[in-house]
Order: sequence, then structure tokens, then C-alpha cells
Amino acid sequence: MSEPGRTREVALVFLRLGTVAFGGPVAHTAMMREELVRRRGWVTDERFVDLMGATNLIPGPNSTELAIHLGFDRARWRGLLLAGLCFILPAALIVTGLAWAYVEHGDTPSAEWLLHGVVPAVLAIVAWALVALLPTVVKSVWLGLLAAAGLAAYLLGVSELIVLFGGAAVAGLARLASRPGAARQALLAPLAVVFPDPTAGQLAQLFLTMLKIGSVLYGSGYVLLAFLEGDLVHRLGWVTEGQLLDAISIGQVTPGPVFTTATFLGYLVAGLPGAFLATVAIFLPSFLFVGLLTRITDRLRSSPWTSVMLDGLNATALALMAGVSWRLGRDALVDGWTVGIFGVTLLLLWRTELNSAWYVAGGASAGIVLGLLGWS
Repeated sequence: MSEPGRTREVALVFLRLGTVAFGGPVAHTAMMREELVRRRGWVTDERFVDLMGATNLIPGPNSTELAIHLGFDRARWRGLLLAGLCFILPAALIVTGLAWAYVEHGDTPSAEWLLHGVVPAVLAIVAWALVALLPTVVKSVWLGLLAAAGLAAYLLGVSELIVLFGGAAVAGLARLASRPGAARQALLAPLAVVFPDPTAGQLAQLFLTMLKIGSVLYGSGYVLLAFLEGDLVHRLGWVTEGQLLDAISIGQVTPGPVFTTATFLGYLVAGLPGAFLATVAIFLPSFLFVGLLTRITDRLRSSPWTSVMLDGLNATALALMAGVSWRLGRDALVDGWTVGIFGVTLLLLWRTELNSAWYVAGGASAGIVLGLLGWS
């Protein structure tokens, strides 16, 4: 395919994924694997899990960074920009609309009936991806044990970051133990850029605050909540605790990155200009970090030392996906209808190669029908 054709393909694929990617980072990752590895063959499973593991080394929204990196693999720098922008744009527009409704009417439309159908379908996509990635990631018995240990640690409440970097460290130590004469190379330090607090102008202060958060934030949406609470509620006093929780909820139930919570808060603070600047600021570091990461990802795999640590990181990353999926499943698969949607989606994944948007649309349609029938 020609370069313009690849660029257009990247834009269309990630625009569609950004529109239907409900369920958070784990679900986004599974949908990208289904669409770009299984259906389109852009990358191999081996390359996919390496990119997935590498994005865990840097701050920011990992599924968005994975999209950016996959765009770079497909269409170089234009692909990098378009993949990220197109994945973010649908959610940013939806969240801006919901923020307007919130400001004008004091509430946002309920999507509970829709999510009852969408979430089981998304969980099936995640489960299918986990099974497919298992032989690629767990290449030996000891990597299987490492993944099992990572899953157990996560379910016991250990921080995701400790699980991820612990997997890389254990893999590195195991290599060191097996090769006493091996060079002792330090683990790659997480990239972080700390920006000073702004001092002039509400829009400038909003932009720099979100830029700072996007530059240093590791972890889940709960970590994002802590950062936003510290800056926007306590330090600046721009929003209340209740408004912050409403913003986090909107980020969770809309498709695309959870970081579009910043879009909602930016609108509350300064209307449309605030929504735009907050969105640009919180995602901008991801583009910069992935741009730097493209320079070293291949070297991570080519070096025997960093390759084994990347294997450990990938194993524990897969374990985290499984742990998050287990917890989501306990909350989402609550009756015969949701279990049925989950099962039918799994069957379709096994027997067809449909675009992942159809599975999500099917779940949404089932949720709408059940809602109209009075199911709750």
C-alpha cells in the first residue's frame, strides 16, 4: 500500500476505534489487537506485546500511547500524529457535549442501559485477546510463573506499577543469576518532565496544570483522580469534589481514553477554550514520549539483557490485563442476559473476523432492547 493510503488507513481505523472503544485501557488494548493484529496484520503478536510493554515504561494513558506507537509503525510520523489525534477526537467531542449538558442542565444523560450491553461484549473481546496473546507472552514455564505471581499480587492489592516494574526487575535478576559475568545495566528510568506551576492567566494555568499531570502520571484512573483532586479542587479551587467525581464518571462511561476527563473539567473551568486547551495539554506529553520511545523500542528487543526484562514486563502486563478483566467481569456479568451477550460475542470472535465495532454495536443494541423492555 502507498504511503498516502497507509496514512488514510491509520486515520480511519483509529477514528473508528476511538468511537467504539468503551471499557478503559485494557479493553482498548484488546480491540487494537483484534483489529490490527488479527484482522489487518499490521504487526505480529510479538511486536504488539513489545509495544504494549514498552508503553508501560512511560507516563500517560497507555492505550492512547499504544495507538500512537502503532500508527508510527504503520505510517511513520504522520501515522503517529493521526493515530493519536483520531483515537482521542471522538471521546473529546462526546465529553465536550456532555460537559455542555452538565453546565446547562446540571446533569448528564444516563448511559446505564447502553453499558449493560456494551460492557459484556467488550469483556469478551478482552478475554479473546488474552487467550490469543498467552502463547506469545508466556514463552517458558518461568514466565508463566512470573505472570501468575503478577496476577496474584494485583488481586491482593499491590500497585500496578510495582507489579509491572517488579516483573522486569525479577526477569533481569534471573538473567544475572544465570550469567554471573553479565554486565549490570540499570533499569531504564521512567521518563518524566516536571513543569513549573503557572502564575499568570487562568487558561495558561489550566494548560500548564494539565501538561504537568500528563507528563508525570503513571497508573490507573484512580491515580488520575488523586492528581486532579490535588490541583483543581484543593490547590486552585476551580471545581468541587462532586464535580470532579462527575467528570471521572463521564471519562469512564464514554468511549476512548479516560484522560478525556480533563476535557470535561476544562469546560467547567473555562468553556470551550478550556476544554480544548485541557485536552491538548494532558495528551501532548504522550505524543512526545512515544516519539522518543520509537528510537529505543527496537533496541530493547535486540539487546539480550533488555530483551529478557521486556519479556518479564510483558508477562506481568498480561497478568494485569487478566486481573482487571476479572474484576470487571464480576461487576458486569450479573445475570443471564449479560452472560449471554458475553458468550455470543465470544462465539462470533471464534467463528468470524468482523470489525470489532460490530461486536460493540451488537452489545449496545442488545442493551437498548433490554432497556426498552424495562430490564434493569
